[in-house]
Amino acid sequence: MSTSHVIVGDGIAGSSAAETIREEDPDADVTVITDEGEALYNRILIKEFAKGKLPEAPISIHEPEWYDERDIDLQLNTHVDRVDTDSQTVHTHTGASYDYDKLLVATGGTPAQLPVENSDAEGIHHFWTFQDAREIKEHADTAETGVIVGAGLLGIDLAAVCAAQGMDAKYLMRGNRWWRYALSLDGAEIIHDALAEKGVEPVFDSGVDHFEVDDDGHVEAAVDPNGERFDAEWVGVAIGLDFNTEWLHGSGIECDDGVVVDEHMRTNVDNVYAAGDITQFYDTILGERAQNGAWGSAKEQGAVAAKNMVADEPVESFRWVSSYSITHFDFPFLSFGHPTIGDETAERKYSDTEWRRLAFKNGQLVGGVLIGDLSQQSALKRIIREERQVADQKEQLLEPEIDVDNLEAPPQAK
Repeated sequence: MSTSHVIVGDGIAGSSAAETIREEDPDADVTVITDEGEALYNRILIKEFAKGKLPEAPISIHEPEWYDERDIDLQLNTHVDRVDTDSQTVHTHTGASYDYDKLLVATGGTPAQLPVENSDAEGIHHFWTFQDAREIKEHADTAETGVIVGAGLLGIDLAAVCAAQGMDAKYLMRGNRWWRYALSLDGAEIIHDALAEKGVEPVFDSGVDHFEVDDDGHVEAAVDPNGERFDAEWVGVAIGLDFNTEWLHGSGIECDDGVVVDEHMRTNVDNVYAAGDITQFYDTILGERAQNGAWGSAKEQGAVAAKNMVADEPVESFRWVSSYSITHFDFPFLSFGHPTIGDETAERKYSDTEWRRLAFKNGQLVGGVLIGDLSQQSALKRIIREERQVADQKEQLLEPEIDVDNLEAPPQAK
């Protein structure tokens, strides 16, 4: 008898899992359920589409025929209401149900809405799906004034849309710099200057108290907590994700700002796995729970989960140093590992557009940010993977060229 695998979510984690299951078990029944109306697309490239730099064509990764060719049952526009883990059945909004032997939760998140007046007005956008990108692009083509809220990695994408579309835009930030959890002021100022050069003005110690709307319910301004008013025909909000776990309520699956899994992507419930940015996974490098929504990380988690689902027992662990790049400026930008955690940091500015910051925890390098020069990323990722105690070797790690072999040797395997 063939094994039935049900995957809820068709992002890169879910799709990677489906492909891996089919490769590992040609006879398995594989069903992928997604509430989106289109198959897997490149979430990295939709920002370029929204900027008007790419047509739609290169963004789709899998057409429905890809699933047909692999005998994968793809259910589009289908919302999962709940799962009964006792009977091992998934129930959808249409009344249909799917029995599973193994279930993968890969439903990701939904952009969080600002808890302020008129935050649901017309013209206020959140950036996550391909359809979001289409609406952002269409509206940005005609808007003259814009406001961006959310001083993080998704917020900078929205700022880039404003710049590319020639809007007079203000970027409202609650603190004194962009991505203040990972960058010092020295590093952030490189980003601030680059934004200003593209016509996006950073506004610090700001935020949104409420939005003003016109008689038709369309946003026309943002008012910050200081009472300052900013004209805005177009608003982009990126303040984080609310993870899509509502359908798991009552299932017994442990959730804690996402779905809790071990290093094998297993939940606490038999035959249920999870992958992608929804997971609170056990990071074997850190030795503790972590969360990461980078594309490469999600793809690898999907593959690891699938191999363990097919094997019926743990055969592979998720061990990964993620990275996230920004390509909106004349210089490259890369974050890697977990740059926002740690008990020590080290940084150096090499030029007006070159800067490095490293984060350490319990003596180990755990993450960092590179601006301008990315040539040392492989060496730094290697140091993280090898769990080297290098916090006392900061100066060597800030050298333009890192000689890993001349650093203190990694710990001996136990």
